[in-house]
Amino acid sequence: MSTLSRGGEDPRLELLVAWLADTCGLAGAAIAPASEDASFRRYFRVEQAGRSLIAMDAPPPHEDCRPYVHVARLLRAAGVNAPEILAEDLERGFLLLTDFGTRTYLDVLDDANAQALYLDAIDALVRWQLASREGELPPYDEALLRRELDLFPDWYVARHLGVALAPAQRAALDNAFRALLASNLAEPRVFVHRDYHSRNLMVTEPNPGVLDFQDAVYGPVSYDLVSLLKDAYVVWEEERVLDLAIRYWERARKAGLPVAPAFDEFYRAFEWMGAQRHVKVLGIFARLYHRDGKDRYLADLPRVMAYLRAVCTRYSALAPLARLLDELENRQVTVGYTF
Repeated sequence: MSTLSRGGEDPRLELLVAWLADTCGLAGAAIAPASEDASFRRYFRVEQAGRSLIAMDAPPPHEDCRPYVHVARLLRAAGVNAPEILAEDLERGFLLLTDFGTRTYLDVLDDANAQALYLDAIDALVRWQLASREGELPPYDEALLRRELDLFPDWYVARHLGVALAPAQRAALDNAFRALLASNLAEPRVFVHRDYHSRNLMVTEPNPGVLDFQDAVYGPVSYDLVSLLKDAYVVWEEERVLDLAIRYWERARKAGLPVAPAFDEFYRAFEWMGAQRHVKVLGIFARLYHRDGKDRYLADLPRVMAYLRAVCTRYSALAPLARLLDELENRQVTVGYTF
């Protein structure tokens, strides 16, 4: 970590350092990169006099800090441990935040601590969902869900695999998408973080600290649980996923959240929501590589594809999508999906 002056080859960083000094009283503070994400945002750790803070650089017009500020306040009002916003310059895209440290769930998860950490995350999720009210966040509606699905043929199939879908394949994909959307849109709606997973949950007190929530929406009740339990970056055995899904469902019902009264009905919707998310994530990860030059997500593609395949082979209505995945990966076409 080094103390940065106002000069240099990074104009945004120069502006940020000046803002920290002039507005936030942090002249001469030590500053170093803290993290990046899949957007244009950057985060810097700022240290001075034994205190550590986080500065966010969200350059307009690529990013808008206003949703982040709004959702942070919603989360904190719901009793969820989101960063406190200490200073803001929304026009220039700068925020000063409390620091949750460096220990993500992904960094520390193991068989010994997973149950406790996930139950903390489930309890926080229930509190977040209980605060839901319509009109506060953008709707996770059919148009948005469909745009996400379309990332798969556009970026994963056409760009990443270099495959042009035949008319019958495109028809099979469209039919599968319609089936997924029908299930997704039939779910009751709540506040949705939209990336509630191990890279965005920090080990904190109280636990967890929740990050990367600026894209929150109002949508299907199972979505954030899918993000948590069918994580693109870590895989657990199906027995643990099922156990934790049951524990969420029990807590949600007890709290009065609008989950299905029968667990098997809830779990089917949860799995179909997962299929939508994993189709989307395959497209996003391919786009991050081919458009944005970020190759670190390529290693996660097989994990996401495995999640998608597992659901598609479990339900007869998704069997055509399973066959299409076989064809796309140049496998022998699988037949006999009977679930």
